[in-house]
Amino acid sequence: MGGSELASRHCVPCRGGTPLLTGEALEKFKWELPDWRVVEDHHIEKAFLFPGFKTGLDFVNRIGTLAESEGHHPDLCLAWGRVQAIIYTHKINGLSESDFVLAAKIDELFFGRT
Repeated sequence: MGGSELASRHCVPCRGGTPLLTGEALEKFKWELPDWRVVEDHHIEKAFLFPGFKTGLDFVNRIGTLAESEGHHPDLCLAWGRVQAIIYTHKINGLSESDFVLAAKIDELFFGRT
């Protein structure tokens, strides 16, 4: 499984009780999306660079549309020439498979594959 296979999936709503990704399971997903940084086994993050503010804003808006359709919402920080995405499952205060699915979908948006 790779990023594009992950991107073909859909996020599964978490109602609590979803187990946190840890150990081997977390390592597998880290390997599949090596450009995303796992921080303290709690969230994943990645910075996307742009030539200006407007292109970053357009990307944020595209992520917003994606997030609404998937029912899973990243934390986004927009600055001139840069968008930082931070993803984790808020209900469980940590990482789930859906976080990596959303990250793969965001990568596809950035690289123009969708």
